[in-house]
Amino acid sequence: MDNNIVGVIYILKNPSFPDYIKIGYADDIYSRLRTLNDKSAVPFAFRLYAYYKVNHRLEDKTVHEIIDKLNPSLRAKDNIDGKERKREFFEMSAEDAYDILRCIAKINGLEDNLILVEPTAKEMEDEDEATTKRKSTQLPKMDWLIDQGIINIGDEVYLINYPEEVATVVDSKNVEYKGEKMSFNQYGCELTGWKAIQIYAFMKKVGGNKTLAKLREEKMEELGMLK
Repeated sequence: MDNNIVGVIYILKNPSFPDYIKIGYADDIYSRLRTLNDKSAVPFAFRLYAYYKVNHRLEDKTVHEIIDKLNPSLRAKDNIDGKERKREFFEMSAEDAYDILRCIAKINGLEDNLILVEPTAKEMEDEDEATTKRKSTQLPKMDWLIDQGIINIGDEVYLINYPEEVATVVDSKNVEYKGEKMSFNQYGCELTGWKAIQIYAFMKKVGGNKTLAKLREEKMEELGMLK
Protein backbone atom coordinates (compact mmCIF):
# COMPACT_ATOMS: atom_id res chain seq x y z
CA MET A 1 0.00 0.00 0.00
CA ASP A 2 1.12 3.55 -0.72
CA ASN A 3 2.93 4.92 2.33
CA ASN A 4 0.76 8.07 2.13
CA ILE A 5 -2.44 6.04 2.46
CA VAL A 6 -3.69 5.97 6.04
CA GLY A 7 -7.14 4.45 5.61
CA VAL A 8 -10.23 4.19 3.46
CA ILE A 9 -13.68 5.63 3.00
CA TYR A 10 -15.89 2.57 2.71
CA ILE A 11 -19.35 1.71 1.42
CA LEU A 12 -21.03 -1.19 3.21
CA LYS A 13 -24.20 -3.04 2.26
CA ASN A 14 -26.34 -5.26 4.44
CA PRO A 15 -29.26 -7.35 3.13
CA SER A 16 -30.97 -6.83 6.49
CA PHE A 17 -31.80 -3.22 5.51
CA PRO A 18 -31.63 -3.07 1.70
CA ASP A 19 -32.72 0.56 1.39
CA TYR A 20 -29.71 1.86 3.33
CA ILE A 21 -25.94 1.79 2.93
CA LYS A 22 -23.24 2.73 5.43
CA ILE A 23 -20.50 5.21 4.49
CA GLY A 24 -17.66 5.56 6.96
CA TYR A 25 -13.93 5.72 7.52
CA ALA A 26 -11.59 3.00 8.79
CA ASP A 27 -7.85 2.74 9.26
CA ASP A 28 -8.28 -1.01 8.71
CA ILE A 29 -11.51 -1.82 6.89
CA TYR A 30 -11.31 -5.57 7.44
CA SER A 31 -10.87 -5.12 11.17
CA ARG A 32 -13.87 -2.79 11.11
CA LEU A 33 -15.92 -5.41 9.24
CA ARG A 34 -15.01 -8.09 11.77
CA THR A 35 -16.13 -5.83 14.61
CA LEU A 36 -19.46 -5.04 12.93
CA ASN A 37 -20.13 -8.66 12.02
CA ASP A 38 -19.26 -10.01 15.46
CA LYS A 39 -22.55 -8.52 16.64
CA SER A 40 -25.76 -10.54 16.34
CA ALA A 41 -28.20 -7.63 16.08
CA VAL A 42 -28.93 -8.15 12.37
CA PRO A 43 -29.76 -11.34 10.42
CA PHE A 44 -27.15 -10.88 7.68
CA ALA A 45 -23.55 -9.70 7.71
CA PHE A 46 -22.26 -6.40 6.39
CA ARG A 47 -20.34 -6.70 3.14
CA LEU A 48 -17.77 -4.35 1.70
CA TYR A 49 -19.11 -2.95 -1.56
CA ALA A 50 -16.30 -0.49 -2.37
CA TYR A 51 -13.61 1.61 -0.75
CA TYR A 52 -11.59 4.71 -1.59
CA LYS A 53 -8.03 4.95 -0.29
CA VAL A 54 -7.27 8.31 1.39
CA ASN A 55 -4.26 9.96 3.00
CA HIS A 56 -6.07 11.75 5.83
CA ARG A 57 -8.17 10.23 8.59
CA LEU A 58 -11.95 10.66 8.81
CA GLU A 59 -12.34 12.01 5.27
CA ASP A 60 -15.73 10.29 5.15
CA LYS A 61 -17.14 13.37 6.91
CA THR A 62 -16.67 15.34 3.67
CA VAL A 63 -18.69 12.73 1.77
CA HIS A 64 -21.39 12.92 4.44
CA GLU A 65 -21.51 16.71 4.05
CA ILE A 66 -21.83 16.43 0.26
CA ILE A 67 -24.78 14.05 0.57
CA ASP A 68 -26.40 16.19 3.28
CA LYS A 69 -26.11 19.25 1.03
CA LEU A 70 -27.64 17.40 -1.92
CA ASN A 71 -30.46 15.84 0.08
CA PRO A 72 -30.44 16.01 3.91
CA SER A 73 -33.38 13.60 4.15
CA LEU A 74 -31.18 10.70 3.02
CA ARG A 75 -29.25 10.59 6.31
CA ALA A 76 -30.55 8.23 9.02
CA LYS A 77 -31.16 10.19 12.22
CA ASP A 78 -32.58 9.46 15.66
CA ASN A 79 -33.32 11.42 18.81
CA ILE A 80 -31.97 10.29 22.17
CA ASP A 81 -32.89 12.31 25.28
CA GLY A 82 -33.72 15.33 23.15
CA LYS A 83 -30.45 15.16 21.20
CA GLU A 84 -30.44 14.46 17.48
CA ARG A 85 -27.84 11.97 16.37
CA LYS A 86 -26.81 11.63 12.74
CA ARG A 87 -25.88 8.14 11.68
CA GLU A 88 -23.46 6.94 8.99
CA PHE A 89 -26.39 5.29 7.19
CA PHE A 90 -27.95 6.78 4.07
CA GLU A 91 -31.14 5.88 2.24
CA MET A 92 -29.54 5.42 -1.15
CA SER A 93 -28.17 2.65 -3.31
CA ALA A 94 -24.59 1.45 -3.09
CA GLU A 95 -24.32 2.25 -6.81
CA ASP A 96 -25.22 5.92 -6.21
CA ALA A 97 -22.76 6.16 -3.33
CA TYR A 98 -20.09 4.61 -5.53
CA ASP A 99 -20.81 7.20 -8.25
CA ILE A 100 -20.19 9.98 -5.72
CA LEU A 101 -16.82 8.49 -4.77
CA ARG A 102 -15.99 7.94 -8.44
CA CYS A 103 -16.62 11.62 -9.19
CA ILE A 104 -14.44 12.64 -6.23
CA ALA A 105 -11.69 10.28 -7.39
CA LYS A 106 -11.91 11.61 -10.96
CA ILE A 107 -11.70 15.25 -9.85
CA ASN A 108 -8.56 14.42 -7.85
CA GLY A 109 -7.03 12.22 -10.56
CA LEU A 110 -7.08 9.27 -8.17
CA GLU A 111 -9.35 6.79 -9.97
CA ASP A 112 -6.93 3.97 -9.06
CA ASN A 113 -7.65 4.62 -5.38
CA LEU A 114 -11.28 3.57 -5.80
CA ILE A 115 -11.84 -0.18 -5.55
CA LEU A 116 -15.09 -2.03 -6.27
CA VAL A 117 -14.97 -5.23 -4.25
CA GLU A 118 -15.83 -8.64 -5.68
CA PRO A 119 -18.59 -10.21 -3.55
CA THR A 120 -18.01 -13.69 -2.21
CA ALA A 121 -20.34 -16.57 -3.07
CA LYS A 122 -21.75 -16.38 0.49
CA GLU A 123 -22.42 -12.65 0.18
CA MET A 124 -24.23 -13.13 -3.12
CA GLU A 125 -26.23 -15.99 -1.58
CA ASP A 126 -27.23 -13.80 1.39
CA GLU A 127 -28.34 -10.98 -0.91
CA ASP A 128 -30.36 -13.37 -3.09
CA GLU A 129 -31.99 -14.93 -0.02
CA ALA A 130 -32.90 -11.56 1.47
CA THR A 131 -34.19 -10.27 -1.88
CA THR A 132 -36.37 -13.35 -2.42
CA LYS A 133 -37.88 -13.11 1.04
CA ARG A 134 -38.45 -9.38 0.74
CA LYS A 135 -40.06 -9.49 -2.66
CA SER A 136 -41.92 -12.81 -2.19
CA THR A 137 -41.56 -13.56 -5.89
CA GLN A 138 -39.01 -14.86 -8.35
CA LEU A 139 -37.07 -12.08 -10.00
CA PRO A 140 -37.57 -11.94 -13.80
CA LYS A 141 -34.62 -12.42 -16.13
CA MET A 142 -33.30 -10.48 -19.10
CA ASP A 143 -35.90 -11.72 -21.59
CA TRP A 144 -38.61 -10.20 -19.37
CA LEU A 145 -36.74 -6.90 -19.20
CA ILE A 146 -36.65 -6.85 -23.00
CA ASP A 147 -40.35 -7.76 -23.27
CA GLN A 148 -41.19 -4.89 -20.93
CA GLY A 149 -39.05 -2.38 -22.82
CA ILE A 150 -36.78 -1.82 -19.84
CA ILE A 151 -33.88 -2.65 -22.10
CA ASN A 152 -33.94 -3.16 -25.87
CA ILE A 153 -31.92 -4.97 -28.50
CA GLY A 154 -29.30 -2.49 -29.68
CA ASP A 155 -29.09 -0.59 -26.39
CA GLU A 156 -25.60 0.31 -25.22
CA VAL A 157 -24.74 -0.81 -21.70
CA TYR A 158 -21.81 -0.63 -19.30
CA LEU A 159 -20.71 -1.71 -15.84
CA ILE A 160 -20.79 0.99 -13.18
CA ASN A 161 -17.05 0.79 -12.57
CA TYR A 162 -16.17 0.70 -16.29
CA PRO A 163 -18.24 3.48 -17.92
CA GLU A 164 -15.96 3.68 -20.95
CA GLU A 165 -16.17 -0.04 -21.76
CA VAL A 166 -19.49 0.00 -23.62
CA ALA A 167 -21.21 -3.11 -25.02
CA THR A 168 -24.29 -3.47 -27.22
CA VAL A 169 -27.22 -5.73 -26.33
CA VAL A 170 -27.56 -8.49 -28.98
CA ASP A 171 -30.33 -10.56 -27.37
CA SER A 172 -31.51 -11.68 -23.91
CA LYS A 173 -28.30 -13.64 -23.28
CA ASN A 174 -25.54 -11.81 -25.15
CA VAL A 175 -23.85 -8.50 -25.84
CA GLU A 176 -21.31 -7.43 -28.42
CA TYR A 177 -18.11 -6.04 -26.95
CA LYS A 178 -15.16 -4.95 -29.08
CA GLY A 179 -16.57 -6.84 -32.04
CA GLU A 180 -17.03 -10.10 -30.14
CA LYS A 181 -20.33 -11.68 -29.13
CA MET A 182 -20.35 -12.90 -25.53
CA SER A 183 -22.76 -13.53 -22.67
CA PHE A 184 -23.65 -10.76 -20.23
CA ASN A 185 -21.81 -12.66 -17.50
CA GLN A 186 -18.72 -13.20 -19.68
CA TYR A 187 -18.63 -9.48 -20.47
CA GLY A 188 -18.87 -8.59 -16.79
CA CYS A 189 -16.25 -11.09 -15.70
CA GLU A 190 -13.86 -10.12 -18.49
CA LEU A 191 -13.87 -6.49 -17.34
CA THR A 192 -13.73 -7.10 -13.59
CA GLY A 193 -11.63 -10.24 -13.52
CA TRP A 194 -14.19 -11.71 -11.12
CA LYS A 195 -15.36 -15.34 -11.25
CA ALA A 196 -19.04 -14.31 -11.33
CA ILE A 197 -20.98 -11.07 -11.34
CA GLN A 198 -24.48 -9.92 -10.38
CA ILE A 199 -25.02 -8.37 -13.78
CA TYR A 200 -28.36 -6.70 -12.93
CA ALA A 201 -26.83 -4.96 -9.91
CA PHE A 202 -23.78 -3.66 -11.78
CA MET A 203 -25.08 -2.83 -15.27
CA LYS A 204 -26.61 0.43 -16.50
CA LYS A 205 -27.81 1.62 -19.88
CA VAL A 206 -25.77 4.36 -21.51
CA GLY A 207 -27.59 7.62 -20.81
CA GLY A 208 -29.37 6.20 -17.78
CA ASN A 209 -28.57 6.56 -14.10
CA LYS A 210 -30.21 3.43 -12.67
CA THR A 211 -29.01 -0.14 -12.62
CA LEU A 212 -30.98 -2.84 -14.37
CA ALA A 213 -31.87 -4.21 -10.93
CA LYS A 214 -33.46 -0.88 -9.93
CA LEU A 215 -35.30 -0.53 -13.26
CA ARG A 216 -36.61 -4.08 -12.89
CA GLU A 217 -37.79 -3.43 -9.34
CA GLU A 218 -39.60 -0.24 -10.35
CA LYS A 219 -41.39 -2.05 -13.21
CA MET A 220 -42.40 -4.90 -10.93
CA GLU A 221 -43.84 -2.43 -8.44
CA GLU A 222 -45.73 -0.68 -11.25
CA LEU A 223 -47.25 -4.01 -12.32
CA GLY A 224 -48.16 -5.00 -8.76
CA MET A 225 -45.76 -7.93 -8.75
CA LEU A 226 -44.17 -7.02 -5.41
CA LYS A 227 -45.95 -7.54 -2.11
